[in-house]
Amino acid sequence: MLGVALLEMGELDTAKQAFLSLVAQPSPPPSAHLYLAQLCDEDPKLGLQHYQAAIDILTGQLKGKDRAKDDADDEMEIKANIVRALVGQVEIWMDPSYDLCYEPDADKNCERLLDLALQTDPGNTEALQSLANVRMSQQRPDDAKECLEKAWTVWKDFDLDDPRVPPIETRLSMVKLFLELELYAPALLVLHGVMSSDDEQVEAWYLEGWCHFLMAEKAKESGGRLDDMSWEELATDSRARLEKCQMLHLRDGHPDTPLLEHVMELIKQLEGLGIHTVEEADEDDEGEWEDENSADEDGDVDMS
Repeated sequence: MLGVALLEMGELDTAKQAFLSLVAQPSPPPSAHLYLAQLCDEDPKLGLQHYQAAIDILTGQLKGKDRAKDDADDEMEIKANIVRALVGQVEIWMDPSYDLCYEPDADKNCERLLDLALQTDPGNTEALQSLANVRMSQQRPDDAKECLEKAWTVWKDFDLDDPRVPPIETRLSMVKLFLELELYAPALLVLHGVMSSDDEQVEAWYLEGWCHFLMAEKAKESGGRLDDMSWEELATDSRARLEKCQMLHLRDGHPDTPLLEHVMELIKQLEGLGIHTVEEADEDDEGEWEDENSADEDGDVDMS
């Protein structure tokens, strides 16, 4: 599809025109509406309309009106795309940068859309994860935790190359929710899976550093240890990961400036707590060893 190629080249306006030409055809592909929905940053209501158009087409396909044969794999893919579009609508309703989230029926609309998503594909990871996000916004952390654990249980035992494992972006969103709920162990397990697939993922390094930072804070509040690790060990792990994130961010020219600013702020806080880089710590240890060695030579200490 020409529009997709243009998107990959960063030609957003030209890609948008390509997708618009597709949806003007008598039988437009639902994917064109899905792409257009994501390109409507300045008009959330138009984004909702494109998502709905995609849902209508996909629902027609699911009912067999436009399908040439009964294919179970095809049906699963159609259901997944319907859910993806419904979740996309929820994200628009919840986005604080749009006025829609302040409308009286915003919560009701999110509930309705997610109910429909889970009716379409019960146990769908993206729908459950989105529901957990809604529950967090409603100040219902226990319900959010239940939804999130259900979502993770669906795929956590699969091999990483299993197509049922959610894409990296979805897994990183799950990690953020785990961190909000102070569920650090599952957050790290999900991150380890992400880094096994891509060990230069900037946001993954950031989230792992942030996770260790939060664990270090909790350890300090709990007598100095957490999960058999001292707060200093956790803080040192945090700094190592944050510095790796900073290096990758600068090397690749990553566009997320607020992320880099937070990384630098955290590193500054760790420095103030006396947590240095591994290289600095090694140099300090080497200096102490040299001082001790010099003292032994000057004092002619008998080691026999």
